[in-house]
Amino acid sequence: MRYRPISFDRLATELTERILALPGTPWVRVAVDGALDTRALADALVDPLRVNGRAVLRVSTVDFLRPASLRFEKGKEDPEARYSAWLDENALRREVLNPLSPGGDGMVLPALWDAERDRATRLDRVSLPAGGILVADGELLLGRGLPFELTVHLSVSPNALRRRLPDGEHWALPAFARYEEEVRPAEAADILVRVDDPRHPAVAAPV
Repeated sequence: MRYRPISFDRLATELTERILALPGTPWVRVAVDGALDTRALADALVDPLRVNGRAVLRVSTVDFLRPASLRFEKGKEDPEARYSAWLDENALRREVLNPLSPGGDGMVLPALWDAERDRATRLDRVSLPAGGILVADGELLLGRGLPFELTVHLSVSPNALRRRLPDGEHWALPAFARYEEEVRPAEAADILVRVDDPRHPAVAAPV
């Protein structure tokens, strides 16, 4: 795989241009997937898209995790649960993605569950007008058949992931290794970005 070095700002600009070129159907749903750095990149897309006249809704899948009683049924450090049981995939589809599908009403619940407090957020639905763009970020999102018009995967080599992941999160490394083996996100994503060093990203050519 050939990679082209790119600055973070230029990466955000190129992704913005790619998103703006997508036909609204009538909405555009974008996923930024990866073990690290997804929130920063997803956040960086919001203002440029809005400057170009598009309504934008930011969602993080960490706000669609299952309750602790389900996530931690086999303990708080179970890689298998992290891989397959933490994300409430059905809720993400029901509350976010399906309302922005053709025939949907555009009414989205931006967050469902406060994982830190382990309780419902009790937020109201918000309306994303036709032509609007959803920018969602999170981990282990590909390979689930989730309906996104564009997917970006932030790739980290195993050594870099071990180095950059906090020590208290190393128990999750087998989950990310399984994701690489079973889903092959580098091949599944529409756009692949290497972020071994977040200060010096590199994008797989062509963008």
